[in-house]
Amino acid sequence: MSGQALKDLNTMPASERKNDNSSKGNFTKPHSENGNLEEKHRKATASVVETVRSGDESVKTDVEVGNIEVEYIESENLDDVENVDMTLKALLAGLDSKDWVLVCESLNDVRRISIFHKESMFNMLENVIPLIVKSLKNPRSALCKTAIMTSADVFSAYSDHIIDSLDPLLLQLLLKSSQDKRFVCEAAERALIAMTAWLSPILLLPKLETYLKHRNPRIRAKASMCFCRSVPRLGVEGIKAYGIDKLIQIAASQLSDQLPESREAARTLLLELQTVYEKCSVPTQTAVPEEDSVPTQTPVPDEDSVPTQTPVPEEDSEMGSWEHFCQSKLSRLSAQAVLRVTNVAREGIALGS
Repeated sequence: MSGQALKDLNTMPASERKNDNSSKGNFTKPHSENGNLEEKHRKATASVVETVRSGDESVKTDVEVGNIEVEYIESENLDDVENVDMTLKALLAGLDSKDWVLVCESLNDVRRISIFHKESMFNMLENVIPLIVKSLKNPRSALCKTAIMTSADVFSAYSDHIIDSLDPLLLQLLLKSSQDKRFVCEAAERALIAMTAWLSPILLLPKLETYLKHRNPRIRAKASMCFCRSVPRLGVEGIKAYGIDKLIQIAASQLSDQLPESREAARTLLLELQTVYEKCSVPTQTAVPEEDSVPTQTPVPDEDSVPTQTPVPEEDSEMGSWEHFCQSKLSRLSAQAVLRVTNVAREGIALGS
């Protein structure tokens, strides 16, 4: 820098130098009319200065913008809130704030309350969940991931009680799980796993069916994976009640989908359905005695005799086979594709044994 330039800089009024420095992107604390929110903002700004633990060194979550880094605290490491009533009063305003640091802190408060005081927030869920969805839509990755982790804790705490508010939340999680940012994608996948673990499959499966036909192939793939995880939780009787024929048609349609995740989920589901079908269709014959029949003495078998079983007619066995079931419920091409998958898997098991 020239001597003249240094001289000009030194003679510049202090007010002008201050204004010049103010354009460098420093954070200014927004004015809040609510005293609780103002205090929470000060605490949040002071406390949210930790490092990202995503495992992806290439990811930088909003560090440069305001010298603020966000820590993603695992559920088991969260502490209880200091004052439940005060936290609940400020919760909705904090979640709806324009200050993303305050929103992150409020989302973590939702997580804490879900874990330690879930009954106290039960009546607020219909207002809390839309604000979680709002944060999921935010382009700021740090805020989005915090909202994803909040979703997982809400699933764990409230399970079926949020089923009526699930649709927008589910859509955003499916979208985020198919994003390019790995640490966001992985968090969303964990939240979807929590969803399939905590929500009743009989309520969740109809919600997932909608997204199996979504125009976005990535959303279809993630929905297929969730669907595949949920079906076994129905159990044998639950699958029968839901309809094996309906489930096999869904799996067959996903078998020809665009992405390999969809196809792999469909293959896994088909093997599960085949196992359940064969358990349910084991032919048994029970002799029904006539009303006027005279009981006869049961002959004592010889020591060297071999017990025999009444053979099942071959025609009945074929009619009740997995192959016949597939052919009766699916188109010819779909049935062939399904049988190819299940037969190859069975042959692989036989070779490995």
